Amino acid sequence: MTKKFNIWFVLSFTISLFVCIPIITVFSSFFQNTSNYYEVLKDTFLIEYILNSLTLLILVLIFTFILGTGTAYLVSFFKFPLSNFFKWALILSFAVPPYIYAYSLTAFFDNYGTAFTILTNLLGEGEYNKIIPKFNGMFGAVLSMTFSLFAYVFILSRASFLYQSQNLIDLGKNLGFSRFKSFFKIILPAARPAIVAGLSLVAMETLAEFGAVDFFSINTLTTGIYNSWIAFDDLAFANRIASFLLLFIFSLFIIENLSRKKAKYHFNIKGGFKQKEKIKLKGTKSFFAFVFCFFVFFMSFIFPLSQMLYWTIKFPENLFDLQIVTLSLNTLYLALLSSIVLISFSLISNYGNRVTNNKTLNILSTMSISGYAIPGVILAVAFITFIAWFDNTIIKSLGFLSIKKIFFGSILGLVLVYFIRFYSLAFNGIKSGYEKINIAVDESAYMLGYSKRKTFLKIHVPFLRNSLLLIVILISLEIIRELPITLILRPFNFETFATTAYVSASEDLLEAAAVPSLFLILIASIFIIIASKYILREHNE
Repeated sequence: MTKKFNIWFVLSFTISLFVCIPIITVFSSFFQNTSNYYEVLKDTFLIEYILNSLTLLILVLIFTFILGTGTAYLVSFFKFPLSNFFKWALILSFAVPPYIYAYSLTAFFDNYGTAFTILTNLLGEGEYNKIIPKFNGMFGAVLSMTFSLFAYVFILSRASFLYQSQNLIDLGKNLGFSRFKSFFKIILPAARPAIVAGLSLVAMETLAEFGAVDFFSINTLTTGIYNSWIAFDDLAFANRIASFLLLFIFSLFIIENLSRKKAKYHFNIKGGFKQKEKIKLKGTKSFFAFVFCFFVFFMSFIFPLSQMLYWTIKFPENLFDLQIVTLSLNTLYLALLSSIVLISFSLISNYGNRVTNNKTLNILSTMSISGYAIPGVILAVAFITFIAWFDNTIIKSLGFLSIKKIFFGSILGLVLVYFIRFYSLAFNGIKSGYEKINIAVDESAYMLGYSKRKTFLKIHVPFLRNSLLLIVILISLEIIRELPITLILRPFNFETFATTAYVSASEDLLEAAAVPSLFLILIASIFIIIASKYILREHNE
């Protein structure tokens, strides 16, 4: 008896394999011959690229850990003025990408910038440039990334802190620990997996960042990849550097896994879970808690927003010169189209995994969701490399016309790379929703005569509706902020708020970059507020 053809397995396998192609391409390209530029780079700037990337990574991780866990601890365990406001307001830092924060930092503190103007208006004429600090180079990049990325640690740490039992706090008291000692000995270790997960996301975003490091003229592995492709038009050269960055990222995961191999992060406490009681702070403690959270909120969101708004008001001609409607439509079009594609194929892939339960498919699916860990610039170059190889090796050998124009400089190519980059967000989000659907529901549907397709469309999709809505919001937010992929693969004269801001800033026209940056922040803020309110609603339910 022949085995019945399983279309769901085939579809799920094909989707997962497609997403894995860039990873395979990057590593296979490592051994290809490249131009003499690579040998020159290896003997000159490669060590600088690696050291700069490592320095940036370590400093950003330290500062995001302090800000993220500090604010999360305060709003989770204590009551103080505006503590409920800071729960969601601190997430708004996501609306400000590092490269836009870099523009704000320079515009405010640079010679004759906003800080100079404020001091002149308040104190009269003076040589204030001598006393105004300058945030350039590595320090500027570290600050930009810290205030833009700390929310990853804040969100996951806060989630972990919220679900810690009052019993843990009581345990510290019974042991005679001070509040300070309890935090470091009990509360923080219990939240370690969540904190590490947040720091891992920060690490990936830091290593992937292009706009901020390029603006501050810092040579990192990411800028090296971009420049080798744009300046030297050498894909093998770009992939060789990309492989170093990938090894960098994978090494971080290995180190982290080894470091927690024998560790224990939960406590078996008699009495079960006990709802945590928030402590109401008074006096100086309340004041300092408020000041710390407000400082982080102000610096991460209000400061860049105000700077962009100031430049927009001061130079209104840039507002009128900007094609706001076109840029809005382009940005939202990419976000909506990519979300539809991602959700559609992620639904199919998840359902294929659910109904087949195949080990090979499970392994391939696990590999496919690693795309988010790969910087956008690597994925863009890997995609170009694969299409060029496929075109030269397969298409032309069969006598067909070249397909490069279909994928290079096109919306199709852009959406496909977005798909690979953010596939893990959609896949994992839908997977989490599927875990809430008991397999008995499927079996009951089959007994009622439902086919797998009908079960999928009539039962699973409606049940997953809320999860799908949240995924659309999160994916849209990521695409609105995305720069290197859009910059490399966008069609000619197709601009978004992100690319327009970058092009203006790269030409030292910060006042012109302010307007698209402002709109990007505002649009992203709307998505973040909707998402945060949605999550809070779900939590309350």
